[in-house]
Amino acid sequence: MRLRSFLVIMALLCVVGAMAQTSNRYPKREFRAAWIQAVNGQFQGMSTEKMQQTLVQQLNSLQEAGINAIIFQVRPEADALYNSQLEPWSRFLTGTQGKAPAPYWDPMEFMIEECHKRGMEFHAWINPYRTKTNLKNELANNHVYNIRPQWFVTYGNQLYFDPALPESRKHICMVVSDIISRYDVDGIHMDDYFYPYPVAGASYPDDASFERYGQGFSNRADWRRSNVNILIKQLHETIRDIKPWVKFGVSPFGIYRNQATDPLGSKTNGLQNYDDLYADVLLWAREGWVDYNIPQIYWEIGHKRADYETLIHWWARNTGNRPLFIGQSVMNTVENRDPQNPSINQLPRKMALQRAYQTIGGSCQWPASAVIENAGRYKDALIAEYHKYPALIPVFDFMDNTPPAKVKKVKTSWTADGYMLFWTAPKAKDEMDKAVQYVIYRFDNKEKIDLDDPSHIVAITRDNFYKLPYEKGKTKARYVVTALDRIHNESEGVAKKVKL
Repeated sequence: MRLRSFLVIMALLCVVGAMAQTSNRYPKREFRAAWIQAVNGQFQGMSTEKMQQTLVQQLNSLQEAGINAIIFQVRPEADALYNSQLEPWSRFLTGTQGKAPAPYWDPMEFMIEECHKRGMEFHAWINPYRTKTNLKNELANNHVYNIRPQWFVTYGNQLYFDPALPESRKHICMVVSDIISRYDVDGIHMDDYFYPYPVAGASYPDDASFERYGQGFSNRADWRRSNVNILIKQLHETIRDIKPWVKFGVSPFGIYRNQATDPLGSKTNGLQNYDDLYADVLLWAREGWVDYNIPQIYWEIGHKRADYETLIHWWARNTGNRPLFIGQSVMNTVENRDPQNPSINQLPRKMALQRAYQTIGGSCQWPASAVIENAGRYKDALIAEYHKYPALIPVFDFMDNTPPAKVKKVKTSWTADGYMLFWTAPKAKDEMDKAVQYVIYRFDNKEKIDLDDPSHIVAITRDNFYKLPYEKGKTKARYVVTALDRIHNESEGVAKKVKL
């Protein structure tokens, strides 16, 4: 029965694909990310060896599914899944906050290396203000709360940095500065936890902070938004000053504002980023304080209060001139039927909607584990169709739009490992010009070289060699090698004829 449903999905792809306004069924550039969370406790108390094996298995599975970027949670509660001098080791790693892993290892360093091996970007996911997900949780002696308790507020059953305090913002910026300075991350990522989600019957306890810092604001909501705006702006400046190629992205709740609140809002009826979480995401995009936006559109097509299709249309029209990707709920997608064709789930239609807009450059899957577990044959569908061919990360041309120089000295050679294609990295003036990856294309001997067609990509690698599939030396082919810089600008290609 599952196989038949899957085949029906595949058969309908051509029909559903007609919804797309783009002519390319298989985009060469697309952000294809997945969130790997720690706060669910999946790694808690795992041995070093077991967690490394688990992460490698997860990355291998996601690589098979065509994922090209990993967003990995490294700071769930003002703690660290990496070696930090500013915050304690996370309880979501060892089971006890402040306890280092034994044998010692650094999960973020490990993940960066493993992601880059697979041609994936690594984005370090931090939660800025949250300090305790439950007040019963114990904090390490060296946790900043135990040193500066006056920086924090209790709300509901959780503990948070007070967003109003300059000291809170300074500490969060220091954490990001530390990560950027010491780790080769491709991005810093924040999700939807800005001011906390409202707790029924409880007012957020910031009277004292408003009295101290709220001069010039008659409206407390505007003041709260200003507090978050200042942090976002400072974080962006911090990142740019240290490593101008590192991206700063956010993944807000899926509704910015409802039309009932603001005529320019979406035709929805749910919690609002702007009014309830005090996150003015559109301002951040317009001002260039964030480099990408991944709204969490986790609802189904046809949802009464937050229809997926309505929200896709709204966000596609309100990008703020920054890259827009869509946060996809895997389980919601496979557990709901297509309203126009109840025999299949909503994946085909959601993908068609996503690719119908030039302003939408890809998506991010929540959670990564659902892709890995192939829930509803989701991973199978990515492999068979939606991620059938590799895709390069979209170029963030407002950061850099100059491609690296061409590779040099492309040649073939027999080695102990087999018949190899080698090349030399091009010269670079600075880090932004440096080639960090290479794309290898294969064409038949007399076939026209078309580097816009991703079906010809056979590898995306950080190595300067590629093992050729030699058989009897009678098949003529041409390989083309291009270079990518840190922003994924692509050089001109250099071709090499071979016999395989």
